Amino acid sequence: MAYQTILVVDDEHHIVEVVQDYLKQAGYRTLSASDGQTALTIARHERPDLVVLDLMLPGDIDGMDVCRSLRQDPVLAETPIIMLTARVEEMDRVIGLELGADDYVTKPFSPREVVARVRAVLRRARRDGPPASAINIGELAIDLVNRSVTVGGKPVSLTPTEFDLLAVLARNPGRPFTRAQLMDLIYDVAYAGYDRAIDSHIKNLRRKIEPDPREPRYVLTVYSVGYKMSNLEI
Repeated sequence: MAYQTILVVDDEHHIVEVVQDYLKQAGYRTLSASDGQTALTIARHERPDLVVLDLMLPGDIDGMDVCRSLRQDPVLAETPIIMLTARVEEMDRVIGLELGADDYVTKPFSPREVVARVRAVLRRARRDGPPASAINIGELAIDLVNRSVTVGGKPVSLTPTEFDLLAVLARNPGRPFTRAQLMDLIYDVAYAGYDRAIDSHIKNLRRKIEPDPREPRYVLTVYSVGYKMSNLEI
């Protein structure tokens, strides 16, 4: 039996032990690191299925640096990341999400919540669309079966959350969605009122698929509502 591997990165050893224990009980193989450099070395060698990453790490490489490096690595770019953070400021969560994290959990947390979010993110990472289903909008091509995206024939690397967000919008071109509606549709575990996380994912998505993210042609803002997918046919 092949076990999915979760890398837990935190400098608080008791947190690592508790999270690892709960993940092992849930059937996952676990690895751990207490600093950013070790986390990157293990990730590149072991290629985990998901990384649980604390933002506040000691040394020269903090959690933000680790997240940024993973997203820039061609092999690990699509590895799901769940942030652990004790920071209460919204901007810290926004920065982490804009760097490409898929989800976040704020300390103090329940280990069961971490396991639930791990399951949810991994489900999104492997979720299949309908058979032989694809969507083409302009030069944007979305393969819902293989969960792949190209723009002008060039492949685009999206995180699981970014892909699910794009798929929801693309399946409903021209239909406006509120941030809360999008969160309900793409997240399997409810958030505690932080629907502005959608803005961070939209910003990342536009950066990857739009010819000019400042003047988007695919993912459009509906002011005072949220977002919609253009129904243009070019």
